[in-house]
Amino acid sequence: MPALPRPAVGPGSRYTARAATTRPRPTRHTDVAALSRILTARDLWLARMLHEHRVLTTHQIAGLAYTSLRSAQRRLRTLHQHAVIDSFRPLTQTGSAPEHYTLGPAGAAVLAAHAGCDLATLGWRPSHTGRIAYSPSLGHDLGVNELLTHLAAHGRTTPETGLPLWLSERSCARRWGDIVRPDAYAHYRDGDQLLPFFLEYDTGSQPLARVEAKLTGYAAFATAASARPALLIHTRTASRDQAIRRRLAAPARELGLNIATSSVDFTTSSPWGPWWSPLGPGDTRRATLTGLAARWSRLGPASELEPTDADTALTLPVPPLPPAPQAGW
Repeated sequence: MPALPRPAVGPGSRYTARAATTRPRPTRHTDVAALSRILTARDLWLARMLHEHRVLTTHQIAGLAYTSLRSAQRRLRTLHQHAVIDSFRPLTQTGSAPEHYTLGPAGAAVLAAHAGCDLATLGWRPSHTGRIAYSPSLGHDLGVNELLTHLAAHGRTTPETGLPLWLSERSCARRWGDIVRPDAYAHYRDGDQLLPFFLEYDTGSQPLARVEAKLTGYAAFATAASARPALLIHTRTASRDQAIRRRLAAPARELGLNIATSSVDFTTSSPWGPWWSPLGPGDTRRATLTGLAARWSRLGPASELEPTDADTALTLPVPPLPPAPQAGW
C-alpha cells in the first residue's frame, strides 16, 4: 500500500490558495450511457467518494483503493480522459503538489442518473473544480481527508481494523446541523472495540473561545440524541494542542464530554497509534484509538445513521474502502 504524504493543513501551509493548474482534457464529448461499458464498481465508488468528500489527492486514492501508486495513476488518467473525474494541481512554494481530484461532469451525470435526479439536485456545477481549487478551506479539507484516509487505509493491511463508517462535514450537517457541525463523523474499529467519534480538525485559525463554545453543542447532542460519541480534536502543532487542552479541560469536565487531542506532529503517518491524550479527569496519558475505546466504556454511536425512506443513493454513507476487487481491475 503506497504511503500517504503529509498534506497542506490551512494557514501557513505550503499551498498558495489562489494559484492552481488544471490538467487539460480532450474536447470530445463523453457519452454517459457508453460509460456503463467501462466503469467498474471501484470507479463508481470513487465518484461517490469525490461527491461526498469533495477532493482527494492521488496518494489518498491510491492508499484507499489501489495496490500501487502507478496503477492508481494509470486508472485515474483514463477516468480523467472520460471526464468522470476532474483535477487540478495547486501551486506550492517549493516542489510540486500531487494531483488533486474532484468529481468531473461525466461522473456527476452518472451519479445523477443512478439517483434519478438532475445535476442541480446533485449540487454539481461547471465551476465545481474551480471553487474547490481556490477555496480558502482547501488545506483544511485536505487535512481532514488525509487523517481519515490513513485510518481507512489501515484496514487494508490489518484485518478487522479501520473505518467502517466515515461521514463528511456536509453529511454531518445534513443529519445534525441544528445541534453540532463537526468536520467529520466516523467509527474506528479494532476487533471488538468500536470508537465512534466526531472530529474537529483545528488549523489554528479560530480563537480558542470559539473552539470552547462548540463544546456546548456536543453536550446538547449527547443529551438530545442519547448517544455519546467521543470528540477528537486534531491540531496543526503540539503548541496549539497544549493551548487547547488548557482552555478546554475545565468545560469538558463540567459537561461530561469524552475528549482527546493530538496534532500533526504525532499523527502524520499512523493516527491509530498512541498519540491521543484524553482531557481529564483521570488518566491523561497518550493512548491509541483502541485504548480510548476501552477507557471510555460508556461511548455509543450517534443516532440517525440507519437508512430511512428520505434517503437516496446520494445521501447514504459511502463505504470508506471500495468493493472487493474484480477481474480487470
